Amino acid sequence: MVEELAVAGAAVAAAGAAYLMAAARVVKQYERGVVFRLGKLMSDVRGPGFTLIVPFVDQLRKVNMQIVTLPVPAQEGITRDNVTVRVDAVVYFKVVAADEAIIRVEDYRFAVSQMAQTSLRSIIGKSELDDLLSSREQLNQGLELMIDSPAVEWGVSIDRVEIKDVSLPETMKRSMARQAEADRERRARVINADAELQASKKLAEAAKEMSEQPAALQLRLLQTVVAVAAEKNSTLVLPFPVELLRFLERAPGAAAPPATPAPPSPSAPLAPPPPPPSPSPSEQGHAISTPATPAPHTLVGE
Repeated sequence: MVEELAVAGAAVAAAGAAYLMAAARVVKQYERGVVFRLGKLMSDVRGPGFTLIVPFVDQLRKVNMQIVTLPVPAQEGITRDNVTVRVDAVVYFKVVAADEAIIRVEDYRFAVSQMAQTSLRSIIGKSELDDLLSSREQLNQGLELMIDSPAVEWGVSIDRVEIKDVSLPETMKRSMARQAEADRERRARVINADAELQASKKLAEAAKEMSEQPAALQLRLLQTVVAVAAEKNSTLVLPFPVELLRFLERAPGAAAPPATPAPPSPSAPLAPPPPPPSPSPSEQGHAISTPATPAPHTLVGE
């Protein structure tokens, strides 16, 4: 009798241990447990730690509450300014209601992925190329709102959305490179022209000061000689300023150059020869009247 009781007690203990092993569940800290009893959702969501369910009656499904990083495949579309681009992004989301994430949508990861792809295509069509390249913060906010609106009903909260890369055609890359090069060339020319303007103003001021003090021009000439001689060149070409000649002309005691008659211009006609002297009254009676022969005229250039 005692042996039968011992065997029965051992059997009960074994059955209890088996039941306990079948009913025991462990929910991790970052998980929540959703219990279905005979297919019906139980109102209480099991928190982290040790929990028990009814074996063969209850079904426990664990839902990860961590932030999920979901890459969005590259989507090809045409922007508002008719440029074909490929844009990929990444979505960060988490489950805030474990029961709704299980009941309202079949697979919340796949649903968020498809919604992100369609929203990304819509953003590409509504934006211009310059916005995709420079105004990504605004596009990220708009994309987050478009994905978060239906995801709230699924018990999912979108943490943030980031556009990763924008791929452009090779022809568009070359066009943008030429545009950037032309813009930099324009800026370089403007800066060079501004520098030339400032330098010309400074040179004009320097020339004005040197015109008031002609000796300063001689000093500047000597400085130029010193600067050129420092290069150790064998040939020295030094311009002689005209202002220095004028200064020497104005110097006291300078001899004036002799006046040189100007040569006749080749284009001016030659002057006719002077007429012969008229005869005296005593010679007029003995003079023989002869017809006057006109002197020939010489034209220059014939």
